[in-house]
Amino acid sequence: MARKTPKKTKQAVKLRERPGLLVRWLLRYVLRGVLIVIALAVVATLAFSAVNPPTTPYMFAEGRRVGGVNQTWVPMEQIAPAMARSAVAAEDANFCTHWGLDLTAIRAALEDGGNRGGSTISQQVVKNVYLWQGRSWLRKSLEALMTPLVEAVWSKERILEVYLNVAEFDEGVFGVEAAAVHYFGVRAQDLTDVQAARLAAILPAPKSRSASQPTSFVQRRAASIRDGAATIAADGRAGCFQ
Repeated sequence: MARKTPKKTKQAVKLRERPGLLVRWLLRYVLRGVLIVIALAVVATLAFSAVNPPTTPYMFAEGRRVGGVNQTWVPMEQIAPAMARSAVAAEDANFCTHWGLDLTAIRAALEDGGNRGGSTISQQVVKNVYLWQGRSWLRKSLEALMTPLVEAVWSKERILEVYLNVAEFDEGVFGVEAAAVHYFGVRAQDLTDVQAARLAAILPAPKSRSASQPTSFVQRRAASIRDGAATIAADGRAGCFQ
């Protein structure tokens, strides 16, 4: 006849096993949470590959702050080719050749002590559409994880289209169509090379720079962008979106 395990012994075994059970329980729920986050990221990436984002976290916040935003979405076919080339020349000259993270630019930014950005256009799209502004390590980590996913699902043309439609060009002015009307009184498809270069020149600091009343710095920057836009058109680095 089998001997019964005393109650005290059973309780002692349960107490010894409790920490292990707790760890396994936590790991199970952490893993489940990670899988849910990954699934949501994939769904959101797939959705916006075809559907235009109705707003962005930053656009929503600015709209609350200034009482609304000015934005009109336009497809790439209704954006002057000069504007697309100018944006790439200004913000990410290797846009067509990298997979979302430009390691050369990141190393250069680190060597410069963080005085210049190393973010690609793809990273900026991920930050603007899915995440929040700021320099926290959490946000940068999520951005680095999501950018290759967006690159894998979206076309380069789609990434640039979204970028040009959600970028800030002045206080409360988002997207190239609203910016073209705001600064020059024309549609995005009618922008000249000079106007496109000036819009690209104000992208890093849209609240302190003007495309219609450019300072000497903005004029010099725009001239450099025009040269860069011509260069990437000539050497094929604009081929992925034109």
